[in-house]
Amino acid sequence: MTPGGSLRGLWNMFLGGCLVFLGFAGLLCHRPALGAGLPDTVARVRPSIVAVGTYQAMRRPPSVFLGTGFAVADGRHVITNAHVIPEKLDKSHRERLAVFVGRGRRVQVRTATPRARDDVHDLVVLQIRGSPLPPLRLSHAQVREGEPVAFTGFPIGMVLGLYPVTHRGIISAVSPLAIPTHSGRSLDRDMVVRLKKDFDVYQLDATAYPGNSGSPLYRPDNGQVLGVINKVLVTHGKEKMLERPSGITFAVPVQHVRALLRKAGIQNP
Repeated sequence: MTPGGSLRGLWNMFLGGCLVFLGFAGLLCHRPALGAGLPDTVARVRPSIVAVGTYQAMRRPPSVFLGTGFAVADGRHVITNAHVIPEKLDKSHRERLAVFVGRGRRVQVRTATPRARDDVHDLVVLQIRGSPLPPLRLSHAQVREGEPVAFTGFPIGMVLGLYPVTHRGIISAVSPLAIPTHSGRSLDRDMVVRLKKDFDVYQLDATAYPGNSGSPLYRPDNGQVLGVINKVLVTHGKEKMLERPSGITFAVPVQHVRALLRKAGIQNP
């Protein structure tokens, strides 16, 4: 090998080493950004999350937790599951529907009034009193199986105060709410209704609990809402057919939230 060829070889090796180093450096620089995505999103989403329940001043405890909700539209409206709302209130003792806002032991009680509901998709929109909360944006993007998701709510209620909990997972499947049965004997009245008004739900690989009903399912990178966690509607459908209910979680797609807001005449950006 000539001296010139040797120098060129060494130079090429040096350049190659630099490119490899820069490649690894780039990966290391991007890792924190990817890891910081969800924490930053949770920090933005959390102020929009509320507990939903009833309040009666003379009762002990005065607050009863029923589910989770989240602010939308102008920040004075909250979305949750319809089954979370009690059928009757003890008005003789001044019981009222309420949302609970804040964090930890610093809780603010806001009176809530149902504005519109959709029993087929188990959704309700509440109007709340007081200053507006930061609303969550509703996604218009198509949901794909395998994409990452997160949801924030109150799985164990307000036992220790208002401390919203976040879970993450993926969209495991997009499938119909009601699944076929091999025998007519397996069908009950609820399932017949579901079959007549069938719609797709999102199946997740993350476990939610009854207190999560009404929690927003959102994108980890930007917090846009994809759906609403539901632990009753689907349990009475799909999981009723299983001898031992699994830990699978389902969510109602966000397009039904948009339809409910339109029905109520509520503008949503």
